[in-house]
Amino acid sequence: MKLSILMPVYNERATLESAVKRVLDVDYPVDVELVIVDDGSTDGTKDLYPQWAGDPRVNIHLKPTNGGKGSAIRKGAELATGDYVIMCDADLEYAPEEIPSLLQPILHDEATVVYGTRTFGSHNAFSYLYVLGNRAVTTAANVLFNVYISDLETCFKLLPLDMYRALDVKSAGFGMEAEITGKILRSGVRPYEVPISYKARSREDGKKLTWKDGVEALAILARERVRKPIAY
Repeated sequence: MKLSILMPVYNERATLESAVKRVLDVDYPVDVELVIVDDGSTDGTKDLYPQWAGDPRVNIHLKPTNGGKGSAIRKGAELATGDYVIMCDADLEYAPEEIPSLLQPILHDEATVVYGTRTFGSHNAFSYLYVLGNRAVTTAANVLFNVYISDLETCFKLLPLDMYRALDVKSAGFGMEAEITGKILRSGVRPYEVPISYKARSREDGKKLTWKDGVEALAILARERVRKPIAY
């Protein structure tokens, strides 16, 4: 089995080197590749990429303009060569060291899709409104699809590469998280959840998600719910 780790990057000069090092230093139970898609960074992030040019584990693609997280992930999935994919942001809100724990249900044939579920507390929540927004979107998905998942917006979504490509995710921005989940649930697949740690950034540190993304997520979930069931 081979895992493709998709890392969308936009203006992450301060954390990218550490993020890449941590991803590559993990002791994985499978073969891995890191697919980095720079989504038109303008802060000097692009100056960092030559240091990984000779690493066979790293595939770097530079987009000329910013198209949004969803578009970067879509490009990364096109370039990926693994059996499974997982998204891993470059901002270090998520710990790459925990990716092997998400692989265990797959390796033991217990799941097809695995989500890393965050537990929010005073030490790791960006803000109260952010947590409420995440819960509202997740609750909407649970009600619409009559399921129970704990964290729709988690970045750590592990699924087969061919399934991700078949989902044909169109959302260019953060709405991709809701679209992925809506389409997975519409297919009848239920994500297996594994608890993970989380360290939220502040707006000053570069947090990009806003309330508008939550409204978009709700609209996407409603749209996916009324569409015909799909199978993979």
